[in-house]
Amino acid sequence: MGKENPKKPRGKMSSHAFFVQTCQEEHKKKHPDASVSFSEFCKKCSERWKTMSAKEKGKFEDMAKADKAHYEREMKTYIPPKGVTERSSRITMHPRGFLQPFSCSALSIAQKSKENILACSMMML
Repeated sequence: MGKENPKKPRGKMSSHAFFVQTCQEEHKKKHPDASVSFSEFCKKCSERWKTMSAKEKGKFEDMAKADKAHYEREMKTYIPPKGVTERSSRITMHPRGFLQPFSCSALSIAQKSKENILACSMMML
């Protein structure tokens, strides 16, 4: 990864992320010495999140809204350093995906043979 600007505001968190963070803090208080697999912990949190009512989720949604507002305020005043451009996280791709050397040569051969077929059919007319 490239160098991140330490002055850039961190991204906003979702309500689910706040829930997982809260669960993690509660678990550490109850079991300070226990080590837990992160993937297993996240699965259990997700199951618990799915069974929660909208009223229970409201607390975390409010936290997410407040964090989003805070992030947007910070981004209004944030000025990126000169010479650094924001990159899109999305990678632009060729319509057929990334072309490997073999597929490039196969594609050019197919295009040439298509042109030859068209040329032959035009000659027969």
